[in-house]
This record gives sequence, C-alpha cells and structure tokens, in this order.
Amino acid sequence: MEGSERENGGQLSSMDSESRWVFQDDEDDEEASAIGYGEGDDENDDADGLLSPRNGTMDSDDDDNDNAEQRLIRTGPRIDSFDVEALEVPGAHRNDFEDITVGRKFLLAFQTLGIVFGDVGTSPLYTFSVMFSKAPVNGNEDVLGALSLVLYTLILVPLIKYVLIVLWANDDGEGGTFALYSLICRHAKVSLLPNQLPSDARISSFRLKVPSAELERSLKIKERLETSLTLKKLLLMLVLAGTSMVIADGVVTPAMSVTSAVGGLKVGVSGIKQDEVVMISVAFLVILFSVQKYGTSKVGIVVGPTLFVWFCSLAGIGIYNLLKYDTGVLRAFNPIHIYYFFKRNSTKAWYSLGGCLLCVTGSEAMFADLCYFSVRSVQLTFVFVVLPCLLLGYLGQAAYLMENHDDTTQAFFSSVPSGAFWPVLLISNIAALIASRTMTTATFSCIKQSTALGCFPRLKIVHTSRKFMGQIYIPVMNWFLLFFSLVLVCTISSIYEIGNAYGIAELGVMMMTTILVTLVMLLIWQINIIIVLSFACIFLGLELTFFSSVLWSVGDGSWIILLFAIVIFLIMYIWNYGSKLKYETEVKQKMSMDLLRQLGPNLGTVRAPGIGLLYNELAKGIPAIFGHFLTTLPAVHSMIIFVCIKYVPVPVVPQSERFLFRRVCPKSFHIFRCVARYGYKDVRKENHQTFEQLLIESLEKFIRREAQERSLESDGDGDSDSEEEHSFSRVLIAPNGSVYSLGVPLLTEFRDASKSSAQASTSEEVKPESSSSPTLSDAEQSLEKELSFIRKAKESGVVYLLGHGDIRARKDSWFIKKLVINYFYAFLRKNCRRGIANLSVSHSHLIQVGMTYMV
Repeated sequence: MEGSERENGGQLSSMDSESRWVFQDDEDDEEASAIGYGEGDDENDDADGLLSPRNGTMDSDDDDNDNAEQRLIRTGPRIDSFDVEALEVPGAHRNDFEDITVGRKFLLAFQTLGIVFGDVGTSPLYTFSVMFSKAPVNGNEDVLGALSLVLYTLILVPLIKYVLIVLWANDDGEGGTFALYSLICRHAKVSLLPNQLPSDARISSFRLKVPSAELERSLKIKERLETSLTLKKLLLMLVLAGTSMVIADGVVTPAMSVTSAVGGLKVGVSGIKQDEVVMISVAFLVILFSVQKYGTSKVGIVVGPTLFVWFCSLAGIGIYNLLKYDTGVLRAFNPIHIYYFFKRNSTKAWYSLGGCLLCVTGSEAMFADLCYFSVRSVQLTFVFVVLPCLLLGYLGQAAYLMENHDDTTQAFFSSVPSGAFWPVLLISNIAALIASRTMTTATFSCIKQSTALGCFPRLKIVHTSRKFMGQIYIPVMNWFLLFFSLVLVCTISSIYEIGNAYGIAELGVMMMTTILVTLVMLLIWQINIIIVLSFACIFLGLELTFFSSVLWSVGDGSWIILLFAIVIFLIMYIWNYGSKLKYETEVKQKMSMDLLRQLGPNLGTVRAPGIGLLYNELAKGIPAIFGHFLTTLPAVHSMIIFVCIKYVPVPVVPQSERFLFRRVCPKSFHIFRCVARYGYKDVRKENHQTFEQLLIESLEKFIRREAQERSLESDGDGDSDSEEEHSFSRVLIAPNGSVYSLGVPLLTEFRDASKSSAQASTSEEVKPESSSSPTLSDAEQSLEKELSFIRKAKESGVVYLLGHGDIRARKDSWFIKKLVINYFYAFLRKNCRRGIANLSVSHSHLIQVGMTYMV
C-alpha cells in the first residue's frame, strides 16, 4: 500500500495494484467523476472489476462503433465492507523457492531428474523402435531423416516451447492446465461459478498488473471473454479436456515405460516370451504405485542419483556408438534430411510421426510438476543435463543403425555394448519405474487444482512434505491409475499400440496448453501480436500435424485411452455443471433481509448461549437453509456466523488475509458473515479448535476496526442531521496506517441499528445513542460489551450447523438433465469427500439439516 493520500471526489487513492483501466467517452468525464464507490449491500454487491461510466459493465456490442470517441482512463476499485477487511495486505506472498540457499537449489535441481524428467529420459527406449515399425529402414538416408526429425522435435517442443516459454506462464510457481485457467480467471471474470467478490482482487497474491503495452487489445479480449457465455463454456471445456488428457497420460505412461524397459530381456535372454514380459511388468507396476505414498521429496532424493546415472549412461553409450560406428550421423542437424525422409517414404513417413512424438513425451510434466520445484531448477537441469544426454543417446542409436538396419525392433538395447548390457538393463528398468511416477505426480497436482476450482469431486489429499505444500499424494487416484495401467498392459501388450495411445494423450494436453498460453500472452503478458501469432501458428500447427498421424491409427487399440479420457472429461463436466446449478439455485432462494429484520433480534425463536457456525456455499446473502434451521430447531445460538469456505483463483491466500467479515443485521441480532478464503495450493489441515480460534480472533479484529470506523465517522459529521445524511466525505484508516478518503459511508446500516436498538433481545443490547455524535467513552463501552458478549458465547461452546443441500431436476426437465442431475451428479456427490471432513469435528458439535432444491 502507498502512504496516505487523499483524492478529490471521495475516491480511493490510485495504486497500481488496485486501480483499473476502463474505456471513457470524452463527453462523460463529469459523469465518471460522480460515480460512487460506496458500499454494496448484501443483495447486490457483485460489482465488476471494470466499471463503465454508463451502466457499470463494459458493453462489447458497442466497441466497434465507439472506438473513435473513447479513451482509456484509470479508476479506483469499488469499495464495500468486505474490502475494508481486505485492505490489510502485509506484503506479496513469497514463493516457497525464493529464499532457499544455493545448496538447496542444487538439491532441488538434482531431485527434478527423478520427479520431472524420468518420462522424457526413458523415451530413447522406444522412440526409434516405434518409428521404424511404421516406416522400415531402406537405407542410411532413412536413418538420417528419422534422426533429424527427432532432433528438431526435441529442440522445438521441450526446449523452446516448454523450457523457454510455457514455464514462465506459471501461476506463482504452480503449473499445469488448471493453473493457466486460474491465471486467466484472475484477470477476466470467465469462471462459470458466480461466487466472485470484489474483495478477492485485494488478496496480495492476486498481483493484478496494470495494463501497459497492447492495452486496448487486452481490454477487448477481456471484455469479449466476460460478456460471452459461449466463450466461457468453450474455455472451460478446453481446460477440462486438457486435464482429462493429463490423467489419461498418467495411465499410459507407466504402461509404456515399464513394458518397453522389461522388453529388453528379449535381447539378453532369447527364450523369454511376451507373456512373461507382461507378468514382470505387472509386478513392477504394483511395486511402483505402492511406494508412491512416501512422497515426492523422499522418493526424489532416492531416485535422483539413479536418473543421473541413467542420463550419464545414455550419453556414454551414445559417444561410444558415435566413435565406433559412424560420426556421419551429425549431418542430421541439417534439416534438409527431414525433407529427404518424407520424399522417400511419403505416407509411411507421415505414419512415423506418431513414433517421433514419443521423444518428447513427458514435456508437459515439466510444466504440470512445477509446483514441486522452482522454474529455474527445471530449466537448468533440462538445458545442462537432460537435453545433451538425450541428443547423444539418439545420435548413438542412429550411428549403430547405420550399419545394422535389421535391429530396429529393439533399437536401444541392440545398440548397447555387450559388456554393459545387464547393468544398463537394470538401470533402464529402474529409470522406467521412476518415469512412471512423473505423470502420476502431475496427475495429483492437476486433480488438486481442479478440485479447488470446483471441477472435480473432492478426494482425500495427503501432504507428504512439511516444507513444500505442493507435494501431495491422493490415495484414491493412485490405485485408480494402477488399476487402469494394469488393464492397459494386459490388454494391449504391444509397445507399438501403447505408443500410439501415448501419443494421443500427450498431444491432447499439449494442444490445450498451447491455446491457453496463447490466451495468457494476449490477455496478461500483452506482448506483440506478431510474437503471439508466431507461437500459436508454429506450435499448434506442429501439434496438429502429429495429432493427425496418431489419430489415423486410433483403430489399433489406442481408442481405449481416448474413451478413458472422454469418461474423465464427462465426470469433471457433470460435477462442474451440477455445482453451478446448485449454487445458482441457492442464490435465487436465499432469504430476504427484510424478513429477517421483521423477525427481530430473537429471530422468532429462543436464542441459546453459544456460537453457531452455519456452513454454506454462498459468499453473499442469507442461505435458505438458515430458514430451515429456524423452523426445525427449538432454539438457535445467541451468535450466528455464516461461514463460506471459498477457493479463489490464486495459489495461496496468506493467513492474515484468510477471513473476511460483514455484519449481516443490526448489532443486536449478533449475526455475521465470514468468508474463509483459500487458494488452490493452500493446505486445510488445521483442526476445528484452531479454526475456531483463528475465526474468533479475526472477528474481534473486525469489530475493533468497525468501532474505529464509527469513531472516525462521528468525528467527521456536521453539526446538523441534514449534513450527516448528505455528507459524502469520509476517511478510512487501514490496518497498516494508511489514510484513505471514501465516497459513501460503509457503515450506514448502523444508523438503522441505532434506530431499532430499542427492540427486545435475549442477547446483550447496545444502549441507544443519545446523539448523533457519541462520546468516546460510550463508544469504548459499546465495543467492550460486544467483545465480552463474543467471549461469553465462545465459552458456552461452538456448534457447527451443516446444511446439506441436494438438487433434483424438476419433473418438466429434459430427460438428459434428469439423468445427469438425479443419477450421475447425485452419485458423485454421495461418494465424494464432505468439505467438513478437513476440520475433524466431533459429532457432539454437529447439527445437520438436509434440504433439496429443485432445478
């Protein structure tokens, strides 16, 4: 926050992290200056991040006609009483990896070998074998052409696209498809779940940047995304498709890596059969997924040295074969050999693209597994260790094949020197087991992100590291991936067919990443349009070419992985669709504030001592389930707090910014709303006592700040009532000491409260103020009474009021909607993890009431 600074017109002082750019008509300057940034009440406080001087939203339909008359201006954000709480920003949240020592950086770089690069590191085991199964070698020119294709694919996709570009599109150190989606959601309101609050943008880790270069283009794109429901749905479907492909990749990676490594036994032991290879592969896979629970850090330290030895072996074998057979393969760095390869083989060369793609499998893991390590450690490890060793490995295999055209079935193991065969076979099998973990950890990360953003059923998540909260293990998904990997190995034993399925899953997520990063370039990075178009055309064109090749062979058995990805996509879409309908229905059926005021401070029932925490998903308004509690229970607690556990599109919400409070009714009602905000990377592992303590401390802090606000308001009031009613100038002292001038009083409801304070109440009443300007002692006495009331209520006990809202489709709904809501979504909701499970509340402190909404 900046220091104290007052603006004319009662607006909040301009700050880069809080101000907004809008289109402004020249003739509307005076009107814009008169816009109020006052309090949004409970029923209507969903202000847009960008305000138009005419109607509060940006009308995209008029853009083409009004460009000549519009100019860009900067405005302050709208302020409401949640924003007062959110003004406390102790500083931008620091990434886990910012303060680590040099030695720790080297250790992280070492661990990345085992966690991130195992998949791409084992690709030499099968790449040439699959390529030449589709385009047999008829001469040395075919070997050079295939090698040149592999070399430039390695340079273009993992190096240029991922290491140099995509890794920088991370969301505060978090990578993957959903991290890109949350990054876009933070800069444009494209989420289909309408639970955003203006105060969310004040979280320090939001880090909204003021547009500078390419500003108008960025605003046009943001405007189109926010106003088009079709584009929002399309964007969500792209994200869900990419995530489903990541999960499918987590199934096919272990099957491909382990089967190809164990298949090397056929070279060393002539009598071994394919069925025996499958049995050994199954045993290895069971062992692999059984040790997954020990965590990324522990396993990474163990397997890091193994992968380092593996990469050194690749480089050593490559150099040996280059010197022994043919150094002329270095000519493959001339891309003209790719042209000769396609000219000689035409359609067969195009088929072989599916095999060539296997050399870059695992590239997406570099981005998806970014939450486990820093960007720099991944980049350094790839550039200085992984890429040189892979290039040498492929060059060595090609040099061997130049003189041994018939050994393409097991190209890698055939090229290993006879004296080193068994040690290399052992290391390759260990490396394959490690590679299988790469996409498994990426799958865990993507599922956690998608769960937090409302696109996947809640599952149990185990955090395996005390230092790095991103290192997780999901037991259900672990055994789920194991089961389907075993099914894939047992039903499709040929590595050629598995390789084609591998290509489909890998390309699916690669294309989604390319599209989302292009959108990030346009909307957030705001770089030159030529660079953006070059990135999109080059990489999307390349990936579509590869995809056309693998899709042509989908009938070989790889359709199984496509079917699997479609099922995962449907699960995610149904869950998101049902959650959206449920939230929208709860918003429509929320209780009227007038009705609650008519009931009076007693709420039409008995107020028993204690605090009732009513959990609901509404960030605004009074949930209908509260009315159900009032009619069902014989009494309600003397203090009610509506608690909304809300995930916001940021990786982490600092603890000091976790809770936001608002007083729902006049003070004598003792009803508050609390929004507990979590990022998708946050760990909710506090027990219910800790949660209660944090919540009560934050509530007391809010009440003290509220009293300070009222005191400042009273000091600034005029001598007459008319001046008090029409005053638009007021100052606000933020928790960090900064002073701001606000246009409309935030606490106007307290005037209503003072008018109704004579009503009877079972709780402690605040004495009515005798004048519009109470003395300091009266204000302090009122504050102490309310704080004392909170402490006594806390001592009486805290009870969790859980309202389980289920949805059912109306009788007149379409058949498909009934099927989706009444059966599929109901099944997922019944079998997913309850949100309250994270707090470990005993049954003696729980009161549950069910309610069904018709949608």
